[in-house]
Amino acid sequence: MISRNFKNVLVVSVGFLSLFTAYGGLQSLQSSLNAEQGMGVASLSVIYASIIVSSMFLPPIMIKNLGCKWTIVASMACYVSYSVGNLYPGWYTLIPTSVILGLGGSPLWSAKCTYLTISGNIQAAKEGKKGSDVINQYFGIFFFVFQSSAVWGNLMSSLIFGQDTNIADIPDEQLQSCGAADCGLNISVDAATTRPAQKLVWTLVGSYIGVGVLAMLVVAAFLDNIDREQTSQFRGNREPFCHTFLATFRLLKDWRLLTLIPLTMYSGFEQSFLAGEYTKNYVTCALGIHYVGFVMMCFGASNSVCSFIFGRLARYTGRTALILLAALANFSCIIGLLFWRPHPDNLAVFFVFPALWGMADAIWQTQTNALYGILFPKDKEAAFANYRMWESLGFVIAFAYSTFLCLEYKLYILLAVLLLTVITYPIVEYHEHKNPTPPVDEETYLSCKETIQQVENNIIHQTKV
Repeated sequence: MISRNFKNVLVVSVGFLSLFTAYGGLQSLQSSLNAEQGMGVASLSVIYASIIVSSMFLPPIMIKNLGCKWTIVASMACYVSYSVGNLYPGWYTLIPTSVILGLGGSPLWSAKCTYLTISGNIQAAKEGKKGSDVINQYFGIFFFVFQSSAVWGNLMSSLIFGQDTNIADIPDEQLQSCGAADCGLNISVDAATTRPAQKLVWTLVGSYIGVGVLAMLVVAAFLDNIDREQTSQFRGNREPFCHTFLATFRLLKDWRLLTLIPLTMYSGFEQSFLAGEYTKNYVTCALGIHYVGFVMMCFGASNSVCSFIFGRLARYTGRTALILLAALANFSCIIGLLFWRPHPDNLAVFFVFPALWGMADAIWQTQTNALYGILFPKDKEAAFANYRMWESLGFVIAFAYSTFLCLEYKLYILLAVLLLTVITYPIVEYHEHKNPTPPVDEETYLSCKETIQQVENNIIHQTKV
C-alpha cells in the first residue's frame, strides 16, 4: 500500500503532466509557429514578465486564502486560457492570454512546491526520516513524471504537423545561416518556418485545451486538501494585507536568497535558450518545424529519467556534486553550439544536445526546488514565490533580447550567467553545511484528527459531565 502523501505526490505530478503537455508543446513552437513580427517570442516574454508581477504578491495571498489545492486548480485555468488564445493567434489574443497565464504561473508553482514540502515533512515525521531526504525524493518523483510532458506534448505536435504534405525542403542558402555561424536574426520565415495548414493548427490546439481541462479535473477530484486547517485558521485570523503582500520582499533580507539569485535566474536563461533559440536557429532552420517536436521529445525524455535518478541519488552524492555535473554539461553544450554548423546530414547531433541539456535541467530543477524548501522551511510560500520571480526574470531577459541580439552573443551571455552561478552557489552550500537550517516543527503539519488522537492517547482519566 502506498502512503497517502505519496498518492498526493502522484496526483500533483499527473495534473502537471497533463497541463504542461499542452503548455510545453505550445512554448516550443512559438518562435517558429508564430514567427511573424516576433509575436510568439513576445508572448513568451509577456508571460514571464507577468509571472514576475504575480510573484510579488499573489502566491502568499492565494495559498493562505484558498489552500494549495484550490490555488493549483485556479492557476491551471489561467494556463488553459493561453491555449484558447492560440486558436486564433494575434496580438489581441496572445498578449492578453499571456498576461492571464503569467498571473497564474507563480501561484501554481509556489502552491505545488509548498504542497510537496508539507507532504515530505509529514511523511518524514511518520517514518522517522530526515525531512530533506523525503522532500528530495518527492521532488525527484514529481519532475520524473512532469518532465515527460515534453515528450507527449511535442509528440502530438510532430505527428499532427507531419501530416502536412507542403513542408518545404531546406535550401542550401538557408543552411549556411543556421547556428552561430550567422547572426541568426534573418532566418527566412518562408521556407523552413512555413506555417502548417490552419486545420492542423486547430486540431493540435484543440487537443491541448482538452488535456489542460483534464488536468484541472484530476487535481480537483483526487488531491487531498492537506492544509485545510491552516487555511481556515488564516482566514479566521487575517494578517494585515500589507504583511501578506510584502512577504515575498521581506525574504530578500536573507543574504542566502540574494546569493541564490544567479542560480535561479540561470534556470530561466537555460530553459528559454532551448525553447526559443535552439528550436528556431538550429532545428527549424536546418530540418524544418515538423522536427521541433521530435527533438524536444528527446529533451523531455532525458529530463524525466534524470529527474527521477538524481532525486534519489542526491542523498548519496549531495547537491554540490550534482550541480557541478549540470554546470559541466551546460558548459560543454554551449561551447559545442558556438562551433557546430547544423546540417541535415548530422541528424543524430540534433538530438545529442537536447539530451545533455535535459540531464542538466533535471538537476537544476530538482535540486534548486529542494534547496529552497530546505533553506526556508518557515517561509515556504514567500521562498518559492521568489524562486519563480527570479527564474521568470531570466526568461524575460532572454526572450526580450531574442529578436535583436545575434545568436553568438546569446550563447556568451548564457555562459557568463553560468559562470556566475558556479561562483555564488557554493557559498550558500558551504554555509548550510556548517550551519544546517533546523527543520520546521513537524507538529504543525499533523492533521487535526491526528493531533486529537495523540491527545486522547495521553489522557489518564476522564470524568463524564
